[in-house]
Amino acid sequence: MNPSVDPTDPIALLPLRGGVLLPGTVTTIPVGRRKSIALIKALSERGPEQKVVVGVQRDPRINDPTVADIQPLGTLAEIITVNQAASAALMLTVRGLERVAIESMTGSRPYWTVEASPAPTSSNDSHRARALAGALADQIREIAEDDSGALVRLIDETDPAEDPGLFADRIASLLDLTHERRVHVLLTLDAVDRVEAVARMAGETLTKGEVEEKIRRSVRDAFKDHQRESILRQQLKAIQKELGEGERSQKDDLAARLADIELPDDARETVDRELKRLEALQPGQAEYNVVRTYLETIADLPWSARAETDDDVQRVSDVLDADHYGLDKVKRRILEHMAVLKLSGNPRGTILCLAGPPGTGKTSLARSIAEATGRPFVRIALGGVRDEAEIRGHRRTYVGALPGRLIAGLRKAGAKNPVMLLDELDKVSQSAYGGSPEAALLEVLDPEQNAVFTDHYLELPFDLSEVLFICTANDIGRLSSPLRDRLEIVEVEGYTRDEKLHIARRHLLPKQLHNHGVAGPDADEAVSLEKREGPRPSLELTDDAIRGIIGDYTREAGVRQLERELIRLCRTAALAVARGEAERLEVDGGDLVEHLGKPKYRDEVAERTALPGVATGLAWTPVGGDILFIETSRMPGKGRLEITGQLGDVMKESARAALSYVRSHADTLGVDTDALAEQDLHLHVPAGAVPKDGPSAGVTIFTALTSLLTGRCVRSDTAMSGEVTLRGRVLPVGGIKAKVLAAHRAGISRVILSRRNDRDIDEVPEDVRDRIEFILVDDMSEVLDAALQDEPVEAPLDALGGLTVGDTTEGPHPLSAESR
Repeated sequence: MNPSVDPTDPIALLPLRGGVLLPGTVTTIPVGRRKSIALIKALSERGPEQKVVVGVQRDPRINDPTVADIQPLGTLAEIITVNQAASAALMLTVRGLERVAIESMTGSRPYWTVEASPAPTSSNDSHRARALAGALADQIREIAEDDSGALVRLIDETDPAEDPGLFADRIASLLDLTHERRVHVLLTLDAVDRVEAVARMAGETLTKGEVEEKIRRSVRDAFKDHQRESILRQQLKAIQKELGEGERSQKDDLAARLADIELPDDARETVDRELKRLEALQPGQAEYNVVRTYLETIADLPWSARAETDDDVQRVSDVLDADHYGLDKVKRRILEHMAVLKLSGNPRGTILCLAGPPGTGKTSLARSIAEATGRPFVRIALGGVRDEAEIRGHRRTYVGALPGRLIAGLRKAGAKNPVMLLDELDKVSQSAYGGSPEAALLEVLDPEQNAVFTDHYLELPFDLSEVLFICTANDIGRLSSPLRDRLEIVEVEGYTRDEKLHIARRHLLPKQLHNHGVAGPDADEAVSLEKREGPRPSLELTDDAIRGIIGDYTREAGVRQLERELIRLCRTAALAVARGEAERLEVDGGDLVEHLGKPKYRDEVAERTALPGVATGLAWTPVGGDILFIETSRMPGKGRLEITGQLGDVMKESARAALSYVRSHADTLGVDTDALAEQDLHLHVPAGAVPKDGPSAGVTIFTALTSLLTGRCVRSDTAMSGEVTLRGRVLPVGGIKAKVLAAHRAGISRVILSRRNDRDIDEVPEDVRDRIEFILVDDMSEVLDAALQDEPVEAPLDALGGLTVGDTTEGPHPLSAESR
């Protein structure tokens, strides 16, 4: 054979990820890589009958292979046609001409080129090769004698002895071979060895196909028999129903199931009594189905079935650390709880209630505990539950009666020791109708009583003592005192900015990249052509971009809004690629406005406190801490005090007490008493649509009034929280950790608190404590010294008090300056 490729002339290379082209065969190849598409377009411009070397990659995952990543032998091919596929890929039809040895790669842009030389086939003209080729043809005819397919047609139209090696290649291309076997055929240069290898493969493949066909015929025959049997069984069932024999077998099966269950004595007595009732009833009677359903429910419950648990505390710690970043004190308390359960062997213990703002990982913590211990996980959503029967079940006297959610959850879990999450415990309805679901939970959550929990439907005591109950709540203040007394509250206050950055990197961003089909910066972009319909998008976020999202687009204790903003960026990346605008979206801090719009939050503390009469306070809300502004103004009048902003009674009383203290200490504070009698004062708290109440705004109200009347501005880097007595004493308040985290999120660097709140500062994360100066005070004189600037500001009367900039809250949740 004359060489059809010049060893000194570079030739284009088309590497295949998962296919093999053998000489003497014609096949269609989907082409999707940019370099491969550039190669096809370049060859098409040169005219018809262009040639290319078709190589085989060693590793299909490599997107940009080198010569070391290609098999040493390829196939010189002639391009027949090029068609555009429905996607961005091209469909290339080629004819394999001969084997070539790929010696080196001479270029890789805009497409791959190599130096190649013909790879001669040895022993092709030998008598043994021709004899083996003829034997191969006879073997195929014998095995596939009834087959009129491509193999038989090839044998009928080809002389095997003319070119045994080429005949073996064409036979191999028609066999159902694995990729590795096709590569083996390509790399076998000796014709005798190649024909022998293809003969072995043909025997195995065709024999396997014959066996599979026999199996298919047997399955079809068996299906016909099964169909016949099914029809007969339906007829038999109808006959048994007329005779009453079908129900007899169902009763026997149910009785056998109940006999195999280890039941308490009182439950066994009830079951025996109900079985006798079932025997006396006819299937057509209404009571029959009620009794049978009741007995089936008892049979389905895990009276003695337990899941195999792993009490390894270290494993629980590892799973919690892997699934949740931060929350060190919360995780430590959970580990202490698990350690006590392990050492004491007594399942009765305290019941944990994870309390904190939404989006802080309370529910997922419970799921991680179940995963680590090997217990089934049951989640019971209590939000909006308004009927006691949801907890205790309905009595069987009602039509359609069912057991309560707890018994139903245990029935589904199939074990009496699952992890049961009572989610949103504080959202249980307080309606007077339907009984009190919260009161029904008192027995469930009392370790001393839940061993004999009685569901109204069962009317039997069921042991809940081995259930690991975990509750979640946003506002524990909404729980009744008896219920709260049964729980050990574990505060999950929220995350710092650094913790949110790590959570976004380790959990949120990888999850959303996967959900949106967007490859991350380290993702492998090599996708097989069979599974890929177009270019796969990619998104890369810098740390500055994530910090910008946290600071300018979210203002929350949890991470749900942060996840929503990351989802928006993933959708932006997918859209950009779908439109062909870009293949990779790289987002830095300066690109956020382009993709997410203008920032939702900005540092308004300095703007608001630029004039006297405005002070920054700290509030606790069910969704985390927040800052609030107390604004005051004065105008000519008769010494009256106007209060607006939808404030509660406690907050109004704090305002009146603060004004009384200012009037009684006017000389000390430098306030003109005559001016107080001739002017009206107006106190306003923005976000007027949101209810606000609680005593901890007393310090802030007093500071704002003093600032207004003395003309000294409040420092813009300072926020405060505390209750004030009529004598000026500063009292401690609650929710300090949540409030300090809110101050940190707002960029405040100084916080004024009661000295008796000193112990609460230890609960604040260390990195936040290092960035905030805490000023601990006993009375209001110390507050004023720390909060007010030294020199008064000259301003007209009607300007004092500042401007209202806008709502400082994220939604219609009630702001509360109250401790819990």
